[in-house]
Amino acid sequence: MELSWSEELSPEQVGEVTGLLGVVQGVDGVAPVGEAVVLRLRPGAVGSAHLPARRDGVLAGYLHLDLLGDADGNQVAELAVHPDHRRRGVGSALLAAVAERAPSVRVWAHGGLPAQEALAAKLGARKVRELLRMGRRLDADLPGPVLPPGVRLRAFEPGRDEEAVVRVNHLAFSWHPEQGAMGVEDLRAKQGEPWFDPAGFLLAVDADDRLLGFHWTKAHSAELGEVYVVGVDPGAQGGGLGKALTLAGLAHLRAAGLTEVMLYVESDNASALAVYTRLGFARWDSDTQYAG
Repeated sequence: MELSWSEELSPEQVGEVTGLLGVVQGVDGVAPVGEAVVLRLRPGAVGSAHLPARRDGVLAGYLHLDLLGDADGNQVAELAVHPDHRRRGVGSALLAAVAERAPSVRVWAHGGLPAQEALAAKLGARKVRELLRMGRRLDADLPGPVLPPGVRLRAFEPGRDEEAVVRVNHLAFSWHPEQGAMGVEDLRAKQGEPWFDPAGFLLAVDADDRLLGFHWTKAHSAELGEVYVVGVDPGAQGGGLGKALTLAGLAHLRAAGLTEVMLYVESDNASALAVYTRLGFARWDSDTQYAG
């Protein structure tokens, strides 16, 4: 097996890796890497180390290492192994290589698949974080949003609202290792994605148009949407704004013809879990981060 690190992939390699990720998702029913990794595949992206694994010249697996690290200084890895090359040591080889390069690495396993758990147990890894995926139907009962007095909703305006959104996002997610780090350039980069729709990026503002919170929705397909991010300025919490924003986003997705919606939430975020459960969301699966 051939393993070779690089900090940028050629266009041909990007095509290969993208194809591999698509095959794995088709077989497993869940994306093997997160959205941030897909964005980092593009030429010119910085802060990544890429590790393709080849058998006889054929791409058998791929590992991405985030060189920037999380809020605790740990580097984070995600990987995928082609279904035709599983149970042949590819995953173990990729993990051994990243552990040698980054001793404090954390590794994401998406979907909570039995094979992932078995490999983690074999290697003596421990769970350090769990991200739940929850979902609900949009054709079921859905109450209307009730905004606090003096608050109105409007759509995000590209070129005008980026700095305000980043400010509120940082305040709302100062504790979150990924979301809290979003900057203006990250937000602008996502505006270039095919799924981006400013009409589904709902902003809650006061009488002076000061941003209090937002609900950024995302459509994955003609049927499935996502509660992508709901962020509320801590100074505006406690009046039901978060719930109202969530319901407004769900109503937007339903009006667009979508029939199902999903979201991600930290497994130890008891207050958010309680809110989403009351709104009819139930657990689908989970992503687990391993260490050791």
